[in-house]
Amino acid sequence: MVSESKQQIVREIITKVKEYPIVGVVNMQSLPAQQLQVMRNTLRKKGVEIVMTRKRLLIKALQDSQKQNIEQLVQTVKGMPALIMTKENPFSLYATLQKNKSEAPAKAGQTAPRNIVVKAGPTSFAPGPIISELAAVGIKTKVDAGKLTILSDVTVAKEGDTISSKLAETLKRLDIKPMEIGLDLVAVWESGMVFAAKQLHIDEAEFMRQIIEAAQWATNLAVETAYPAADVIEVLVQKAFRDAKAVGVEAAFMTEETKDALLAQAEAEALAVQKEAGL
Repeated sequence: MVSESKQQIVREIITKVKEYPIVGVVNMQSLPAQQLQVMRNTLRKKGVEIVMTRKRLLIKALQDSQKQNIEQLVQTVKGMPALIMTKENPFSLYATLQKNKSEAPAKAGQTAPRNIVVKAGPTSFAPGPIISELAAVGIKTKVDAGKLTILSDVTVAKEGDTISSKLAETLKRLDIKPMEIGLDLVAVWESGMVFAAKQLHIDEAEFMRQIIEAAQWATNLAVETAYPAADVIEVLVQKAFRDAKAVGVEAAFMTEETKDALLAQAEAEALAVQKEAGL
């Protein structure tokens, strides 16, 4: 029989799940307690709440909340789970968690969070046993000016691979920190839809580049089609003036705006005739 205290915990979680429009699942495995406390305080200031308790109680609370398609979120509960809730949007939540992560060296038995690539270039190692150690994990080197140089970029582990003790030690010696310490967002529920964490990743720099490029294309199109939008009206007037002036000069139509160009053209033609006639 479930104790009253556990039933009360479930009821409290259900109340929170119903209160927040955004409910996510995070995995706290390998997250140091000190950093967790710092992150909880940071996130609380941004209106983000973390609920931690036993996995089965979290699952029970989600299921009893009866939110639409909540079972899809339940299926993502894994590792050392916790619920994370906010009134903002899933993309903002994901970005906030990513910005609060820090780099860490890999340990044997951990799963590679992404492809781990060792870049080509010089190292600080002198020739010795390190050559065979690097070769054992697929890194080819040569001696250059008394130091080892990695010949080409090498993917030493693919996303999802288990990191061996040999690879972990090699990455540590190369000062490569492929792991991230922080709250690992697994999935987020919003309005009956469940988003995997990967679906929430946005390259902000690339996104801004695309917006700028789209604005430039729109401006060019408006100018090309002479669409009198507020942002291009000045450019259109300038273009119309240049086109009208060019027509006036071509037709030798004397106006205040074309006289200088017409006189300069006439002078150039007169000089050409004079030179041709030898006058």
